[in-house]
Amino acid sequence: MDGRIIGFIVWALFGCFMIGLGISAFFSKKAVGFWANIKTFPVNDIRGYNRATGKLFAAYGFIFIVLGVPLLSGPNTPYILLSVLGVMIETIAIMAIYSLCITKKYKEK
Repeated sequence: MDGRIIGFIVWALFGCFMIGLGISAFFSKKAVGFWANIKTFPVNDIRGYNRATGKLFAAYGFIFIVLGVPLLSGPNTPYILLSVLGVMIETIAIMAIYSLCITKKYKEK
């Protein structure tokens, strides 16, 4: 197998892991955590919060896989920069969406 394909498979496996995390969050009975090593804030609608967080994780995984497609073109192409910058922007966007939208909507007052 070519190194490009192996690299993309590893990249896609991480994306699938994130999609799986989103699916498990979607069906979880307790409020899922977003940030590592931080307890979840008191949630007023656990089901809605978990669904929103699960959708966010699944969308992140799907977009992550799509951003990995330039890895198939080879190691010396300028499109690799698209993958790296895309993941950086995607990660910042997911944190902003969680902090500005999901936290505001589901935090107990």
